[in-house]
Amino acid sequence: MTIKNYSPTRLILAAAALLPLGLMFSACNSSKAADDESAENSGTVAVKVITLQKTQLGSKLKLPGEVKPYQFADLYAKVNSYVKIVNVDMGSQVTAGQVLATLEAPEMNTQLMEAQSRLHTREAMFRASSSTYNRLLKTSRVPGTISPNDLEMALEKMSADSAELLSARSSYQEVQQMLGYLVIRAPFSGIITQRNIHPGTYVGPAGKGSDKPLFRLEEQRKLRLAIAVPEVYTDDVRHATDVKFTVRSMPGDTFTAKVNRIAGSLDVRLRSEQLEMDINNTDGKLLPGMYAEVNVPLPGKKDVYVVPKGAIVVNSEKVFVIKSVNGKAVWVPVERGNESNGMVEIFGGLSDNDMIVQNATDEIKEGTALHPAK
Repeated sequence: MTIKNYSPTRLILAAAALLPLGLMFSACNSSKAADDESAENSGTVAVKVITLQKTQLGSKLKLPGEVKPYQFADLYAKVNSYVKIVNVDMGSQVTAGQVLATLEAPEMNTQLMEAQSRLHTREAMFRASSSTYNRLLKTSRVPGTISPNDLEMALEKMSADSAELLSARSSYQEVQQMLGYLVIRAPFSGIITQRNIHPGTYVGPAGKGSDKPLFRLEEQRKLRLAIAVPEVYTDDVRHATDVKFTVRSMPGDTFTAKVNRIAGSLDVRLRSEQLEMDINNTDGKLLPGMYAEVNVPLPGKKDVYVVPKGAIVVNSEKVFVIKSVNGKAVWVPVERGNESNGMVEIFGGLSDNDMIVQNATDEIKEGTALHPAK
């Protein structure tokens, strides 16, 4: 259907009907433009505001950690000797006092025999001098039979022989003790993680006969988890109790450890404090040397102001929030504390029920008129 099918009268009537609609649309646009221009000229900024109230911000601190044996020992030979028998191997589970290896040192046997011979000689000499003194002492009870000088010399001889006997006995016990070091025993229950000897190996004290230990023994039924806490969080972690952690080799498992030890001082190089947790590892799933990702719960300080992260403005000069005072913007310098889930602790010249701009920016200058956004 085309326009030429309509009569001129109908076209005039249609145009007259559409004219009021066009005038109304034009008027609406003019009104909106006028309102926008008025708001822009007034300098008022529409903002979202929050009312300050003191609360407590709980958060979690993620830190790398290292799993360590609860205790370990590098076992060396006490005396220069040769390995005679090895009773364990790498991976062996041992108990406290168990014999791990036996060493031999032939010259030690010779020393023991010599010490034993000296001991017997000194015992005989002491028995003789003691007997002589006792006889003289008994005889001297009859006046004029024994001179005091002879009695005194006998006493001195007995005292000297007694000292020599004690010295010989001490030397004999020392050699016996050194022979006892030829039997290597486990100081505690654990697992042998290193074995560096075989029968016939020459061994000796650390740095002399051996560069490496005979064995390395580790206790693994109980482990330690060590983390380095940055200085800024050292006060908060003192209130932590249990922590959760994961290891790379078992990404689907979460483990729990109990906080047991805090160093009490900072590492001057890393500016951090050492924190240790104990781990129950009776199932043997965890191994010393594993790296862990540790979640440390931080209860946070009580009675502090907490605001959304977007309410804090950071520029080249300072860190601040914008407070609405009688409808005007006021910059208030603050310091930030802990942060968690988009919320941040702030400290500064603030009071309860202060109105803080939630969507703050340094484009909102001090003295700018503010009105709450709908």
